[in-house]
Amino acid sequence: MAENFSEYKKKVTEDVRRILDDLECQPILFIGSGLSKRYFEGPNWEELLKEMAKQCPKIDKQFAYFKQSYNNLIEIGEVFANTYKEWAWEQSNEEFPKELFDATYPPEIYFKYKVAKYFDSILPDSIDSLNDNLSEEINLLKVIRPHAIVTTNYDRFLEMVFPEYTPIIGQKILYANHASIGEIFKIHGCTSKPNSIVITEKDYDEFNTKKKYLSSKLLTYFAEHPLLILGYSATDPNIRAILSDIDEIISPDEKLIPNIYLLNWEPIIKTTDTPPMERVIPINKNKSVRIKNITTSKLDWVFDSFSVNSEIQKINPKLLRALLARTYELVRTDIPRKTVEVDYDTLEHAVNNDGELASIYGISTFDNPAAVNAVYPYTLTKVGEKLGYETWHKAHQLIEKVKEEKDFDLKSSDNKYHIGIKSGDSLQTRKYSEATVELLKKVRNNEDYEIAKEKVEYDNIE
Repeated sequence: MAENFSEYKKKVTEDVRRILDDLECQPILFIGSGLSKRYFEGPNWEELLKEMAKQCPKIDKQFAYFKQSYNNLIEIGEVFANTYKEWAWEQSNEEFPKELFDATYPPEIYFKYKVAKYFDSILPDSIDSLNDNLSEEINLLKVIRPHAIVTTNYDRFLEMVFPEYTPIIGQKILYANHASIGEIFKIHGCTSKPNSIVITEKDYDEFNTKKKYLSSKLLTYFAEHPLLILGYSATDPNIRAILSDIDEIISPDEKLIPNIYLLNWEPIIKTTDTPPMERVIPINKNKSVRIKNITTSKLDWVFDSFSVNSEIQKINPKLLRALLARTYELVRTDIPRKTVEVDYDTLEHAVNNDGELASIYGISTFDNPAAVNAVYPYTLTKVGEKLGYETWHKAHQLIEKVKEEKDFDLKSSDNKYHIGIKSGDSLQTRKYSEATVELLKKVRNNEDYEIAKEKVEYDNIE
């Protein structure tokens, strides 16, 4: 346990950067309404419904009446949607566009239209219009350069913060055919398409029906990337719902999930405070999930912790996304249907030799001697696969067990088991040897094992 908050910050930062090094990829951000509230006083769910009640003259009772009369906010949303429809169809009502009165639109469109208009009306004109402290904080958030963003927010603030990222709205997420990068997954819809907004009981019933498919789409992200959850409370139903669908695969034995962090904002933290490093999220009466906890009153150092790779700033997410999409289409459609000519000898040589495939795309690689790759051929994910696991998590747990039992962190130096190859000013690519696989097999099987602690010089590998 950290002795004070300064020490806590140091431990959290070191842990985040170690996970980024281990996974060798950019984080995923899972963002809730707390982010909108912080930067432009966006409403939470109940505050939104209260505002919608004020805007409709046919809702003539106090909001407390509806909270007494219905079980939850979802049911209240359904009631408001019906009331807005009645208001819209009153004679000479000019509050709504004429095209919404076409019979092809669902009856809740009027409510969703007004919700979208409200969010658009309170959205700031630009990041520069925020006060200096918040503007600087947003700039640090941008520096993270996340692989992708997942959000339940309706507003378009994230598109303002990450203009190079592509929003994928609602059910379109289910039909994405390629490995995505540089995207904002708006799983509850967006104000740009009011009918996509998930807010009524009918909407949530439909969303829950398809949630398993959505979770399977996100599972690879949550298993293979660092994940920062911000703008949600630990009890938020959206967080509990998503984690309930993925924990059996990522953490079937209810152990700590090492790559998922929940950001907990507190307005005041004393210098002597020692927040917990972990948090238990209850899923139901019989089940819970353990993830990592970050408690803070200032977000700048947290965002900075997730921004260790300065070189990623030179990357254009739109270009990477287009490259992945085109490659997917080549493999899935063009080559099998013979709509393009393929030099299979060249392709086979490229995929079997480090650096060659990159050169086909016009990408130059760092000088990475073949001898190093021969001795240390595996990423941590590949080590996990060699041990028979689906992800890197179990291999990481075994490495931690070695650290506990032998007082040796094999990732802290270049040695027989591990080497760190510099790929920027502050980020390393971690590679592992066949000796690591053999060592972790013994650890897994509870066999006796010894550790070779001698350091290895990078330049002397042959």
